[in-house]
Amino acid sequence: MAPRKRELLLLRHGIAEERSIGLEDAQRSLTPEGRERTRHQLARLEALGLHCDLVLSSPLVRARQTAELAVAAGLAPELELAAALAPLADPLPLLERWLGAVSPRPGWRRLALVGHEPDLSTLAALLIGVPMARAPQALQLKKAGVALLQWPGPPPMDLLGSARLELLLPPRVLLGTRPRPPSGG
Repeated sequence: MAPRKRELLLLRHGIAEERSIGLEDAQRSLTPEGRERTRHQLARLEALGLHCDLVLSSPLVRARQTAELAVAAGLAPELELAAALAPLADPLPLLERWLGAVSPRPGWRRLALVGHEPDLSTLAALLIGVPMARAPQALQLKKAGVALLQWPGPPPMDLLGSARLELLLPPRVLLGTRPRPPSGG
């Protein structure tokens, strides 16, 4: 029997409230526009067949709301909060646990991870083999943007450099819009 491939769908949270005095960063919610755009983008992901077995989300409000929208869109049947996906946390132990021989849910094929920048892009870069010094600049996920990483067989013990980047979808592609030309001046 061929080894089962594993995939991670990295999803940045949607457009959230601006930072402001009196509003804790962890409590910033998606804006009405952020909710609508994220719903549309998630519907496109679902239509592309990028279903996931589970959504793991940062506990911050904007990420959790994005994950809840993913479940509502039919992208995954359920979500779990994971502190390891909060800003500046280390998600590698979480991934080692899920990708290891003793996974919390054996037999899964694709997990969605909902989190923040620059953490998700840095994680993706490290997993595909970009050196640590260049990882933060290697790629960037826009709000509600997606990266799909794949391991064709069982991931090795050392995850760094072991994945392939299969897709990198900015919101404008998912929304079917063209990029705006740069403004003069």
